[in-house]
Amino acid sequence: MNGQVTRTSRRAFFEQSARFIGAATVGGPLLLRGSAGATPANGNLNLALVGCGGQGRGVMGWMLGTGKVNLVALCDPDAAQIAQARAAAGTHGPGAQAYEDYRRLLDDAASFDAVLIGTPDHWHMPLCRAFMKAGKHVYCEKPLTHSIAEARELRLLARRSKVVTQMGNQGSASESLRRCVEIIKAGALGTVRDMYYWGIGYAAQEGRPDGEDPVPEGFNWDLWVGPSAMRPFKAGVYHPASWRGWFDFGNGGMADFCCHAMNLPMRALDLDYPERLVLNMQDGKQTPGKAAVEFHFAARGSRPPVVFHWLAGEAPPSDAVRPIAELFGGKAPDGVLIVGENGCIHTSHWNTDALVYLKGDAAPKRFSDHDAVRDVPRSLPRTQGHVQEWIAACNGEGTTFSDFETGGKLTEIGLAGVVALRARKTLEWDGERMRAKNAPEATRFIRTPHRTKWII
Repeated sequence: MNGQVTRTSRRAFFEQSARFIGAATVGGPLLLRGSAGATPANGNLNLALVGCGGQGRGVMGWMLGTGKVNLVALCDPDAAQIAQARAAAGTHGPGAQAYEDYRRLLDDAASFDAVLIGTPDHWHMPLCRAFMKAGKHVYCEKPLTHSIAEARELRLLARRSKVVTQMGNQGSASESLRRCVEIIKAGALGTVRDMYYWGIGYAAQEGRPDGEDPVPEGFNWDLWVGPSAMRPFKAGVYHPASWRGWFDFGNGGMADFCCHAMNLPMRALDLDYPERLVLNMQDGKQTPGKAAVEFHFAARGSRPPVVFHWLAGEAPPSDAVRPIAELFGGKAPDGVLIVGENGCIHTSHWNTDALVYLKGDAAPKRFSDHDAVRDVPRSLPRTQGHVQEWIAACNGEGTTFSDFETGGKLTEIGLAGVVALRARKTLEWDGERMRAKNAPEATRFIRTPHRTKWII
C-alpha cells in the first residue's frame, strides 16, 4: 500500500459507482401480483421515483446511468423537489409525469414496473407496502423502516410477495464487503469477540420546536408528515435535509448508518438479534471510554458470544485499532473494525476499502492484496453495482443481495439500539418477539402509531 490509502466519501461513492455501466439482462419483469407497466420497445425498466430529495435524486441518477431504466414518474409532496429531480434527470426523463400524492401514482399503476423510494424514513414502510401489494418491484433507501415492527411487517410481506425488493445499502455490492465475508467465514481472523463502529454520532430529538412558519407554495406539508403525528411547519428545521434529527421522522445517526456499519458483521458472523443492549450514556452524552451502545450477541453454533461496540464519536481502544492507526500516522479513519484473535479488518462506514491485518504483518494490506487470504475460495456472487443487481433481478436475472428479508433483519438489529437510546436504559432484548423483557415502557418505541389520513 506504500502508506497511501484512499477513503471513499458518500458523495464520491455515488460518483464512482455511477461510472459503471449496467449489467442487467433485458427480459420481462416478474410481476405476479397487480399489473405491470407496459415494457417499452427498448426493453428497459419503467421507473417511478417517490421522494425526490437529494438521496432519491442521487440513486435515480445512478440507475439512469445504467442505460437500463426509463424514468416515467416523479412523486413528491414538494413541487420544488420534483423540479430538481427533473433537472437532474436531464434528457433521461423529460416526459416523466409529476405526482404530489403517491396514491394518484398508483391510480396509473400500468405506467410503471418498479419504484425507487427515497423519502424520509417515516414514509418507507407505508410506501413499500402499498407498491409491493400493487405488484411493483421496490428499491427502498436504508434504513428499511422507521421502527422495528415496521421492518418485521415488510419482511413477512416480502416472503409472500413475488416482487423484487432491495434496500439501498450500497456497500452490499462492493467487492470489499463480499470478499471480507468470505475471509472472515474462512477463519482468517480466528475467533472474533469484538467489533467497533465510530464516526457518526449525532442524536435525534424528541418533541418539537416552538413556533410556526408559512408553508412554502407547492409544498403539501400535511402529506409530507404523513403517518407521523402532525406538527407545525418550521422552515429549515425538518425539510428538506434535517428530518433525521427528529424521532418522528428519523432516528438519528445510529439509524442512519446501522444498515451500513452492521452489514459486514451480520453477514460474516451470522449475527441474530442481540440479546442485550448495554447503554453507556450520561445526560445524553457517551460515557468516556465506553461505547454509546453495546450490542451483545449470544453464541451461535461454533461462534462464541460477540459484542458490537457502537462508539459514536469515540475511537476504539488503542490496542484494538493500533495497526490501522499506525498506517495512517497515528489516527485510524472512522469506520468499522472487526477484531479477531489472529488480526483485524477495518473498512469504511459502508464496508468498502477494507484493510486486512494479520499477526506478524508489517502493516495492514488492502483486502485484495494480502497473500495470506488470496486462496480463500470465492463463495458469493459478484456484481457490477447495487442498482445493477436490482435492475437485473427485476428483469428475471439473478437475485438481490440486500432484499427486504436481509435488509429488514439488519434494520431490526440496528433499531434495537435506537430503542435502548430512547428508553434510556440497558435492555434485555427478545428480538424474535420484539420486546424489551425488562422495560415494557419501551414498547412505544418498537411499534409507533400511524396517522392514517394518507395511508392506504
